[in-house]
Amino acid sequence: MLELKRQNYVDWEVRPVFKLLDRNNYAYRVVLKFQDGTQQIQQKSGFRTKKEAEDARKRAMGELSNGTYVMNNNVKLKEFLEYWLENEVRQSAGSANTYSSYMQIVKNHIIPYLGRKRLTELNRGDVQKLYKDRAGYSIHIVRQVKTVLNVSLRFAVEHKLISLNPAEGINLPKNIEARPYHIRKVDIQKTLTMEQIHTLLEASKGTSIHMQVLFNVLMGLRRQEINGLKYSDVDYINRTLSVERQLGKELNRNSDEGENKPLTKKELPLKSSSSKRVLPIPDYVFEAILEERKRYERNRSRRKSQFLDADYICCSNYGKPRSKDFHWKYYKKLLRDAELPDIRWHDLRSTYCTLLLKSDFSPKAVSKLMGHAKELITVDVYGDNQNIIPEEIPELLSYMDDVMPKKKDGDKKGGEVLDAGIKVEEYLLGMDGCDDNYKNRCSEQMF
Repeated sequence: MLELKRQNYVDWEVRPVFKLLDRNNYAYRVVLKFQDGTQQIQQKSGFRTKKEAEDARKRAMGELSNGTYVMNNNVKLKEFLEYWLENEVRQSAGSANTYSSYMQIVKNHIIPYLGRKRLTELNRGDVQKLYKDRAGYSIHIVRQVKTVLNVSLRFAVEHKLISLNPAEGINLPKNIEARPYHIRKVDIQKTLTMEQIHTLLEASKGTSIHMQVLFNVLMGLRRQEINGLKYSDVDYINRTLSVERQLGKELNRNSDEGENKPLTKKELPLKSSSSKRVLPIPDYVFEAILEERKRYERNRSRRKSQFLDADYICCSNYGKPRSKDFHWKYYKKLLRDAELPDIRWHDLRSTYCTLLLKSDFSPKAVSKLMGHAKELITVDVYGDNQNIIPEEIPELLSYMDDVMPKKKDGDKKGGEVLDAGIKVEEYLLGMDGCDDNYKNRCSEQMF
């Protein structure tokens, strides 16, 4: 088993060359000192002449000085990748999905091809051959192989298992179109127009996924963030929502650990620190939350002994939280019945973000709203201006005045709330189901 606990030494010493009497050759010793006060002695031998040993000793001193000294030359790529998966990816991954994706690439596409090679023997030619081989299998797979290999080998460099990353700067075969990191072109055929968004909101009323649709298309939340929302996350005075958690599969749990313990409904940390955010709630969504809370209280009263009072907004009649794929069949049926384009659930979030960007909202503000780790990600993923047809621009601009809530003067809450003054009431005034009092109250809030 690969052991990296002592790989990062804090001091070192290279002792003089000496002759091994029983072997009639020369050697020198490297002493590595660690933060806990322990040390490790490595003997480098097998040199036929004293000059050859002296030259090797000087090279070792240079590597130790610049931090490129390799402590273990016998680690196989297979052994390293398995260690990296279990001790780096498993510990840092926010969900089982990320770990599973990396594991599949490692076990099915990298280890079978290069796993037997020593890590220190891996060269640029090996990497190029791997890319060429996997490109013949799948363009999608070879791109994932490239990502996983680069990330894992950078980890190997940091832990002094190799001095240089042989995958650094190696491009995919020329027949594969280069794609900048995190770029995704916006396909108009996979986004909804304003009229279609209106239709979707209306059609979702009375379905099991109405709240999920609202949180997605009007607030841009991820599906697992939506499932993790609780009524305690709602600030009813300032009308803001704190995104605190997501529901998903616990990474270190297996299906044989008990049937009564939900595998895919575990409260997990958010995708990144930026995902934890406080969002203004559109008035239309706020009203829906209040109605949903009434339903929640009725179900709790009726099913006192059976009800799971876990405070989830999106839950069953028995209070049980929704799994990440619960929405799928209802969503697809909703699209068919409403004669809407057959787009993915995530395309609603993409559409929401894209419309914000096309309406000249600050990329930094949109990044905070979407919970992205960096401003660049939002711009790159969703900001392809060339794919928005000119005729849609006026409609997109009006979306910003129609869909988000107006920030009221004097509203205060702990934590930073996105300063995005977008209203939902003006857009929804024409929707069926809004009574006159609600319309009048909404009208008073308009500019």
